[in-house]
Amino acid sequence: MIKLPRTIKMVITDFDGIITDNCVYVNEDGKMSRKINFKDVMGFSILYKNGYKICIISGEKNKAIDILSKKFEIENYQNIRIKLEVVKSIIEHHGLTQDEYVYIGDDVNDYDSLCYAKYAITVPDAVKKIKDIPNIQITETHSGNGAFREVVDALVY
Repeated sequence: MIKLPRTIKMVITDFDGIITDNCVYVNEDGKMSRKINFKDVMGFSILYKNGYKICIISGEKNKAIDILSKKFEIENYQNIRIKLEVVKSIIEHHGLTQDEYVYIGDDVNDYDSLCYAKYAITVPDAVKKIKDIPNIQITETHSGNGAFREVVDALVY
């Protein structure tokens, strides 16, 4: 079970490998798409309706992020390879302390941000280096299948 304090005001999350199942589907025209579980979409809605700030930091550019961001007033940063500086900037901009945000990530480009965060969460599908971070919490649910929602439920319910 994910355990988070009531002091959390913002959820900062990676996208691929957390919200998606970490797969990219390429059709015959060369266009790429990703699958998003509606449990996770509902998670964004629940956070939004409960006054939490939400931020997505992705290493890739994805129109799905733009759609979710518009619908749920999510800050988003795309094509970001070194995420820690963005995390620090977000925390400073919002005047947050280490007790007021949680970071969710699954791969090496999230490593520094997860190590920096007091509350760090990953998924069972994460790479070993991430799962080995001291004090990281690991969801029971796999990426793209409601793992983000599991974190949301730990915060709200």
